[in-house]
Amino acid sequence: MTLHSSAIRPDVTGFFDDATNTVTYVVADPATGDAAIIDPVLDYDAAAARTSTRSIERVLEYIKDRGLKLVRVLETHAHADHLTGADEIRNRTGVPIGIGREITKVQKVFGTLFDAHDVTPDAVVFDETYADGDRFSIGSLQAQVLHTPGHTPACVTYVIGDSAFVGDTLFMPDFGTARCDFPGGDARTLYRSIQKILSLPDSTRIFVGHDYLTAQRKEFKWETTVEAQKRDNIHVGQGRSEDEFVALREARDAGLSAPKLILPALQINIRAGALPPAEANGKQFLKLPLNQLS
Repeated sequence: MTLHSSAIRPDVTGFFDDATNTVTYVVADPATGDAAIIDPVLDYDAAAARTSTRSIERVLEYIKDRGLKLVRVLETHAHADHLTGADEIRNRTGVPIGIGREITKVQKVFGTLFDAHDVTPDAVVFDETYADGDRFSIGSLQAQVLHTPGHTPACVTYVIGDSAFVGDTLFMPDFGTARCDFPGGDARTLYRSIQKILSLPDSTRIFVGHDYLTAQRKEFKWETTVEAQKRDNIHVGQGRSEDEFVALREARDAGLSAPKLILPALQINIRAGALPPAEANGKQFLKLPLNQLS
């Protein structure tokens, strides 16, 4: 995998959501001011079952204040730990939502789980779906899509200029890699996806989808490099073999509990962030399928 040596360096601003440890990115072309939002958050109060748009307002205000032109919203995958704000942004701005083409596999599994009859198998709730190697532009910035499954079958990495937005595939080097125990996840597949990312030039900036503090680090970070990941990542660095990684990852996953927001998040996120359709009484409901998650 190569990047052109003269790849444009996009302006990247991260917005950290304390409630879910999620980083939303605004990626802007310094030449034209065109911009994309990656992995926006719809705020959710689980106790009250209430959504709000505080995080969305913050990001859109940033775009407005800097005179940027939003041209698309990008999702790295269907998240299990936060609700996406993509549909709310689309409704406000008219920009398209893009996601990996394999999202249909995730929609099939979780559409069935939630008995979501409005979620069709052709991903029509998303405006653009990308296959491995697909390209698009953000102003003069050239973006390439890498299919990087393993965490979920639909995960993609967006390589935009000199930067790669990896979602949950990789975390900061001192925290490692994504879990692989969701439906369609696979540790061996994740290892191979990570090798695709690590074959980018060493200077490529990597922007991760979440950050969590460690015993040694007391401040949140979300930018690293391919070189730093190859050298320091505690799960795949220093040339760790595929078999070693699979053993480590599967052992770690066996002890993990389900994400706190997985049930509300996935039934919203397979709809690109739209709320479920109203029932006969005019109210919208989230469903909690009992005894279905292991």
